[in-house]
This record gives sequence, C-alpha cells and structure tokens, in this order.
Amino acid sequence: WMYEYGKGVEQDYIEAISWYKKAADQGDTKAQLNLSLIYKYGKGVATDYGQVFYWNNKAAEKGSAIAQFNLGVMYEFGKGVKEDYRQAAEWYKKAAEQGHSEAQTSLGGLYENGKGVDEDYTEAIYWNKKAAEQGDTKAQLNLGDFYKNGKGISEDYRQAFYWYKKVAEQGDAVAQLNIAVMYEYGKGVSQDYAQAVRWYKQAAEQGQSEAQNRLGWMYENGKGIKQDYNQAITWYKKSAEQGETKALLNLGIIYRKGKGIGEDFTQSFYWYKKVADLGDANAQLNLGLMYEYGKGVDEDFTKAVYWYKKAAEQGDTKAQLSLAEMYASGDGVPENFVLAYKWGNLASARGRDKAKELKNEIRKRMTRDQIAEAQRLSLEWEKRLSGE
Repeated sequence: WMYEYGKGVEQDYIEAISWYKKAADQGDTKAQLNLSLIYKYGKGVATDYGQVFYWNNKAAEKGSAIAQFNLGVMYEFGKGVKEDYRQAAEWYKKAAEQGHSEAQTSLGGLYENGKGVDEDYTEAIYWNKKAAEQGDTKAQLNLGDFYKNGKGISEDYRQAFYWYKKVAEQGDAVAQLNIAVMYEYGKGVSQDYAQAVRWYKQAAEQGQSEAQNRLGWMYENGKGIKQDYNQAITWYKKSAEQGETKALLNLGIIYRKGKGIGEDFTQSFYWYKKVADLGDANAQLNLGLMYEYGKGVDEDFTKAVYWYKKAAEQGDTKAQLSLAEMYASGDGVPENFVLAYKWGNLASARGRDKAKELKNEIRKRMTRDQIAEAQRLSLEWEKRLSGE
C-alpha cells in the first residue's frame, strides 16, 4: 500500500504488486482486493479483468462482502467473465446478507427485472428497503418509484414523497424533479407551487432537462413565482438544447403567441421544426399551418400538405381536417375527393364538427363507389393505428 501511494517511499506499482501478491497468496483478503483494483485500473500493469475476477473470487470465497459484490457486478455486466445473471444474483445475495448496501440495491434490481431470478417485486422492495435504511440513495430513489407507480405494492404517494425527499435533500436531481412534480400536482403532499419552483430550480441548475422545462413553464404561467417570459425562454432553451421535446414545443408556442416578447414566427418555425423532425404531431400540425398561411416561412401548400399528413397519420384531428380541406380544394396536392372524405371522416369520428360538415359537403360530389372506397380507407387506417 505504501508503495502504491508513495507513502514514505517512492511510488512504485511493481513493488506494490509484489508485496500485495505475497500477502494475497497467504489469504489476506485486503491484499486480494487491492490487487483486483490494481488490475482493474491498470496501475503499473495493463488492465486485466481476468486478474480482477481472479483476485475478487479469492476474496469472495473467504467471505469478503466487497469482493462478493464486485463478482456480482462482473457477472451482471460480463466483465472478465461471461455474463451470467444467475451467478450475479448469487454473489449479490451473499454480500447483501452481510449488509452490503450496494449489493442489496443491485439484488433488488435483479428481482425487479427478473434477471437471474424470478421477477418478484416483493423481494425487490425488501432488498431496496434494506439498502435505503442504510442511506443508499439509489435504493431510496427506487423505493420512491415503487410507491409512486404501485409496483408490487399499493400506490402510496406519501411514501414515494418520503423516499424521494431523502434523496433530493442529498442533491439528487432526479429526486428533486420528482419532489417538484409532487408539489406541483399535490401528490402525497399539499399542493404548493412555490415549493415546486424551489425544487425544479435545484434540479434545473444541475442540468436536469425536464426540470428546466417545467421551471420555464412555471415562469411562463406565473405559478409559484412572478410571471417572467424572459426567464421562461431562458429555461426552455436550456432544456431544448438537451433535446427535451416538450421544451422545443414550448418555445415554438411562446414565440408564435408572442408572450411578453412580441410575435416572432421565424423563431417559432425554427423550434417547431426541431421537434417536428422528432415526430411530434402538434409541431407537425403547426408547421403545416405556418406553410399554409406563410407565417415565418414562405407560403407553400405542398409543404403544408406534407406536414399535415405527418400529424394526421398520428391521429391529430386538426391536421386530418386541414388535410381533408387541402384534398378537397386541390391546394398543394391534386384534388382528390376520396382522400378528402377519408380524412374528413376520421376527424369527424373524433369529434371535429367542422370535419363532419366538410365530409357531408364532399359527399354530394362523390359517387357511391368513391364513398365506399373512402370508407374502406378510413377503416384500414383505423385498424393500422390500433395495431390490428
């Protein structure tokens, strides 16, 4: 150890390995563990997971909980040994029964996901609780999830809040986000927008993208904090830069509506396009509208149809109605009453009154065969959407 860390002697990994081996060969578990770390991190030698496994196995067989946990990790992730969840579970359990908190959490994860053991939420909760009571933050976060989602246990937001708060107070951004959401919606705790803002801000300042988006929304709507559109945009942008689709959409909306900043359709189009390319139907609909009416972009009916169709295929009724209108008028696409009726029919079935009026108007200009074909296409689309 003195040679490894240069305490009282010049640092020399080769000498450290030599002395560790002498002790390890006599069964000293600390030396065996130290050797495993030397080989894991490549100190004075090439990284060698085979040797890491060898020395951990030696220490584990002598009862070292740390080594047993390490073997569990190696078997679970296939490091230095072939991936084997059953062996991982066995070694995690040996360490867990000795009170090793990380092993308890890992064993709980295997029970939760049915890896190497039968899926068993009761066992998963049992081992996570053991670890959580020792202060393991991952286990505490897991328990919050179990109680919030009612996995293997009755849904209990108060218990979820209890465990999330323990982790949140230690600075975990995901737990802080969960606490904020619970304050915002009054789940497991009295609704308190100011507290929601407080916790969103803590998570957001750590770079948690969902919290940044939610904090932006709180600023935009003046919930728990003074309304401030510039702050809303600042936090939406931080979130959007990490690819948070809701933030991208919110930026498109805020620039389109010009809340506190004046309308800016060019910026609105920019942000809608980013999220539309990711498949968001609302953004695709808005791009269609912007192309149809020349907002933030040159008027282009063909591109309007393209984006309406993207959103319509996902079931957006406003897009379906707009697409029906385009086919009926022949704007951006050849006039086609069959397709106009199809999309109008689908939008009408989902409660769009204007679509019903359009469908009935188109129907007057169609033959019976055309109506039958449009109805067939509608049914075919419905079956495809439902996965039949």
